[in-house]
Amino acid sequence: MSMIINAQQTTGPRTYVDRVLEHWHKDEEAEALVQGAQRLTRKEARERLFQLGHALRGQGLAPGDAVGLFLANRVDSVLVQIAVHLIGCRVVFLPPEPGPGELAALVEQSRARVVVTDPLFAQRAADAAGRSVHAPVLLSVGPCDQPCPDLLALAAECPAARPEGVPDPGADEAVTVLYTGGTLGRPKLAAHSHRLYDVLVDLAEDETQDSGPGFFPAMDPSTDRVLVSTLLTHGSGHLTSLQALVTGSALVVLPEFEAGAALKVLREERITATMFVPPMLYALLDHPEAVPGALPALRRIVVGGAASSPSRLQQAVEVFGPVLSQGYGQSEALGIAAFGAEDLASEAARRPELWRSCGRAISDTEIEIQDEDSGAALPVGQVGEVCVRGETVMLGYYEDPQRTAEAMRDGWLRTGDVGYLDAEGYLYLVDRAKDIIVTGSTSDNVYSRVLEDFLLTLPGVRNAAALGVPDEEYGEAVQIFLATAEGAEVDPDAVSAAVTAALGELYTPRKTVLLSQLPTTKVGKVDKKALRATWVTGAQDAPLTTVEG
Repeated sequence: MSMIINAQQTTGPRTYVDRVLEHWHKDEEAEALVQGAQRLTRKEARERLFQLGHALRGQGLAPGDAVGLFLANRVDSVLVQIAVHLIGCRVVFLPPEPGPGELAALVEQSRARVVVTDPLFAQRAADAAGRSVHAPVLLSVGPCDQPCPDLLALAAECPAARPEGVPDPGADEAVTVLYTGGTLGRPKLAAHSHRLYDVLVDLAEDETQDSGPGFFPAMDPSTDRVLVSTLLTHGSGHLTSLQALVTGSALVVLPEFEAGAALKVLREERITATMFVPPMLYALLDHPEAVPGALPALRRIVVGGAASSPSRLQQAVEVFGPVLSQGYGQSEALGIAAFGAEDLASEAARRPELWRSCGRAISDTEIEIQDEDSGAALPVGQVGEVCVRGETVMLGYYEDPQRTAEAMRDGWLRTGDVGYLDAEGYLYLVDRAKDIIVTGSTSDNVYSRVLEDFLLTLPGVRNAAALGVPDEEYGEAVQIFLATAEGAEVDPDAVSAAVTAALGELYTPRKTVLLSQLPTTKVGKVDKKALRATWVTGAQDAPLTTVEG
C-alpha cells in the first residue's frame, strides 16, 4: 500500500502511492486531476497531497488508525483518500446509501478515529460521529454548516513536503475497508490488505506485456485521460481512479452522473477511458447525442458493477465502436474476471454467446464453480456458486469473524453469485443467489438475469428488473418492472407471450409494471429493494400501466 519514502529514494518495495508520485514528479506542469474549472497540475496535486497528509497527522492520527471518508465526487476527495494511505492509516469508505442508524454502526464498527466529510453530507456525518462511543474527530473538505475544522484550510498551512517516518503495513493489515451491506446495525465491511494494490500496479504494468485479460488497455500518460463517473467511495470508482493514477494518466472527476453532462465531458475533455455501471451505459445509449463518431478519442469503456444485457452491449459497440470491455468483481474481491475490448469484439463474432460472459479470471486469480452446499467443484457447464481465490480477495469482514467464516470456505471466497464456466474458462453469471426466483409446481429456479436480458431485447424496453413476490400457490411468483422508451407502446400481454415463447411458462410474469424509469441506488445499480418495497406498499411512483396475469 504505502511505502512512505521520498520519490527520489528507492529503498523498499514500490507501492501504488510510490507509483503515483513517480509520475507526479515528472513533467510537473501536465494535468493530473480535473473537475470542471478546477485543474491541478502534477506538481500542484503532489504538493496538496503532502499538505493533506500533514493536516491529517495533526489530528493525532498514527499509522494503523482508521479514517472514515464520507465524500462526494470531487478532486479533493481523490487526494484525501491517497493522503490517508500516505501516512499509513486505514481508509474506511462511507458511501451515501446507508441510513442514519446504519451509517452510525458503520463508523462505530470500523473504529474510525477521524471522519472526513463532504460539506454536502456534513449533517449526516456529524450525526453518525456523535453516536459513536469512539467519538471520532469530524473534518470537512471545505466550509460546512457543522462546527468542525475545515481540512483544506488546515492543509493550506502545512508544508508541501512528504510526511516522513511511516512504517510499511503488515502483510495482513487492513488498509482499505469497503461497506458491502449487511443487516440492520451490523454492517459488513470488506477489509483489504496492501496486496490488492500490488495486484493493481502489476496489472497496469502487465497490460503492456499482453499477459492476460485486463480492465483497461495499456495507458499512455502523455495522451490518456480517464473519467471517473461512479462513486469514489465505491469499489468501481476507487478502481477507476487508481487505474488513472498509477499509470500517470490525467483523472477527470464527474461530480454526478447525468447522460447529457457525461457525454459533454467525454467529448470536451477528450476522455480515452472510463467505466460505467449498466444503467449509466443504457442512459448514454438512449441519449440523442450518442451517435457513431460522437466520441472519437474514446478507446475503452469498462462495464461492470452489475449484470449487463448482451443486446445493450452490442448496441454500445455499434454506437461507440469496439471499445467495450467487461469487468467482474465485488467489494469482497475487487478484481475477479475481465473481458478486454479487443478479445470481446473478435471472440464474440466467432461465438455470439460470449456477449453473455464477463470474461476470464484476471492474472493470479482462480475461479471455481462449487456446489453451494458441499463445496465440491462442479464440471464445465454446470451451474453453481462462483467461488474465487487470489490476491484481490479480502482479508475478511472487518471485526466480524463469524461472517468471515461463512464467506470463506477452504481458502475460497463464496461470492454469492450463481454461474458456470465454459471449456475455455469464460465465466457466465446467471444470477445472484438471493435474486433467484423459486416458483412453479416443482419449485424450479427462475434466473432473473436471464429474464432481464431477454426483456431488454424487446422493442421499447429501456431497462428491466425481475423480482420474486410472495405467492400462496407457488411460494413466489415472477413480477417484472419495465422502463419504457418515451412514446413507445409496450403491451404487457405481448411481453408475457414473448417471454413464454422464448423462455417457457416458468418465466411468464404474473404481474407487469410499466414505468418511465427504474429507481437506482447511489452507485447507479437498479434498486430492487426499492421496487420490492414499493410493490409491498402498492405505491408505485406513477406507473404507466400495471397488468396482472
